[in-house]
Amino acid sequence: MISYAPLFKTMKAKKITSYRLEKMGFSRATYYSIQKGNSVSTNTINQLCKLLHCKVSDIMEYIDEDTTRTSVNQKVPSA
Repeated sequence: MISYAPLFKTMKAKKITSYRLEKMGFSRATYYSIQKGNSVSTNTINQLCKLLHCKVSDIMEYIDEDTTRTSVNQKVPSA
């Protein structure tokens, strides 16, 4: 699963709001789509990197759902 949590952390660190992103030429509809976790194109990621002067890893990250589910479902052995 792709998570865009790093984007929101990057925006907060750089003190850039969604309004400011829109004024810089980034689509508000695309921003809301990212907030919902929808897929975006590499073009969109490229645009965000350019506007925010950051790396792809500052925008998105991969989270292995199988590992997450396994660690949540594992039982802790009793002592």
